[in-house]
Amino acid sequence: MTASRVLFVFIISLTATLTLTIAGFCAETTTDTTACPLPGQWESIPELTDEFEGEKLDATRWWPTNPSWKGRQPGLFSEKNVTVADGKLQLTARAEEIDGPAGYHSFTTAAVKSKVRVKYGYFEIKARAMDSRCSSAFWFYTSEKDWWTEIDVFEIGGRAPGHEDIMHTNVHVFVTPEDGRRHWSDAGKFKAPGRLADRFHTYGLEWTPEVIRFYFDGEMIRERKNTHWHQALHMNFDSETMPDWFGLPEKQILPSTFSIEYVRSWQRPE
Repeated sequence: MTASRVLFVFIISLTATLTLTIAGFCAETTTDTTACPLPGQWESIPELTDEFEGEKLDATRWWPTNPSWKGRQPGLFSEKNVTVADGKLQLTARAEEIDGPAGYHSFTTAAVKSKVRVKYGYFEIKARAMDSRCSSAFWFYTSEKDWWTEIDVFEIGGRAPGHEDIMHTNVHVFVTPEDGRRHWSDAGKFKAPGRLADRFHTYGLEWTPEVIRFYFDGEMIRERKNTHWHQALHMNFDSETMPDWFGLPEKQILPSTFSIEYVRSWQRPE
């Protein structure tokens, strides 16, 4: 075999070896999309994690409404407005006449509530707000006789004038064993780089015994000390009519849909 032939074979062999090595390295370092994006050790919470890849809502995890609340008047929560399609949870608001309880009329909206409660963790969804004055919301609460607190990761009025690009965050205290019934809240708002009904974004909540942090597209946008939120809470997604805040939706642009691609939840190991 000539020297040039030997050199050619060596180069081919070396190229193949490098290709395999690089391919193996890339496979080993591919990001795990189910891993918590925050640093440190985290464990997934299966009951509060869902990729919405089936044909209907997983009844072992979620209620297709809020069993303890009919919705914010005049919009009535309706199970028919909760669907799973195209790999997404879809919550739809509609303009329709209804024979509902007193105070409910003209609109139906949607709610999904977790069957389990959780205390502390990191929770993230990828979602697109509905293009309507009806709200799109991701929040946590538990209402009991002696203890009622709430964390609003976001409330968005996707078509409400002046709110189209605003991620409203809030924390509420309604009742505590120490203070009794005394409602107060601490609201914040983040101005996004564009209309939140135009595209999907990630929204996150980091909730620890010491601090509460809110995230938008992987960046922390708000932080506050955790002074009162130590109660196990239900996770909620919903759409509501907000006549005193966002204004009632224009009937001609309904139906409109709040779409959630996934929800992923983690806790620190014990």
